[in-house]
Amino acid sequence: MEIVTLAENLLFTTVRIETESEKGNRASGTGFIFEHTINDLQYPFIVTNKHVVADSKKGKIYFIRGEGDKPKIGSAHQLNIDDFTDIWHGHPEDDVDVTVTPLVPLLEPIKKKGVEIFYRSLSPQFIPTPDQIKELDALEDIIFVGYPNGLWDEVNFTPIMRRGITATPLALDYEGKKKFLIDASVFGGSSGSPVFVYQSGAYATKGGATKIGTKFFFVGIVASVYYKTDANEIIVAPAPTQQNFVAIDKEMIDLGVVLKAETVVATFEAAVAKIGVKQNPD
Repeated sequence: MEIVTLAENLLFTTVRIETESEKGNRASGTGFIFEHTINDLQYPFIVTNKHVVADSKKGKIYFIRGEGDKPKIGSAHQLNIDDFTDIWHGHPEDDVDVTVTPLVPLLEPIKKKGVEIFYRSLSPQFIPTPDQIKELDALEDIIFVGYPNGLWDEVNFTPIMRRGITATPLALDYEGKKKFLIDASVFGGSSGSPVFVYQSGAYATKGGATKIGTKFFFVGIVASVYYKTDANEIIVAPAPTQQNFVAIDKEMIDLGVVLKAETVVATFEAAVAKIGVKQNPD
């Protein structure tokens, strides 16, 4: 497979995460690779939700193998990690459901085995600036990439792409928090999925003009979802990681909660300041 377009590159920004608790309960979620530069040093991390890795005794991360600068479609490397929870470093605020782990320490034992990993990383350059946020409309097309209900292409080991729209404006902090809503089907396994504003071809600007090209921004991470109970109450809960997470008296209403991209940067910077990590060896 030739990786040419932006959409094709996005297929390789995520990793599949599987966990097992002390009691043997298994779950899955999504992680993505985010790379930030501090003092001219590049630091790649894997990002996901705190609730994806919480209370997990064992974990698995699946990477697509590479050969040269190309992916080996159909070949994946499974990294098994004991005491999985311990490798993650969460956002300093308890209610911000973002956590990260340095990528380099995970890749070192893989490279020692002679295995090459292929991935694409996101970075702050894809996050819209305040001026760019002002140019975004209240309703924007979005896509998110991950493993809904644990689904993926089991032959090619690639994730699933899904579409939706913003349900609240990106220019506003929903309920005063660094988050916004999307109108999209967010299922178990989508936890930790990166979310993008994405339009390719002809698209309208906020002022009504038409542009030719691609509108693309990394805007956040899927964290939770709204449900309707049998009592017709609307509640919000973490996007499930287990397929049987939702009891039969709850119904998803296709509203997902996305934590803004700046929470990823804040978590990243807090982790670097706290633990210190190795920069990208490349």
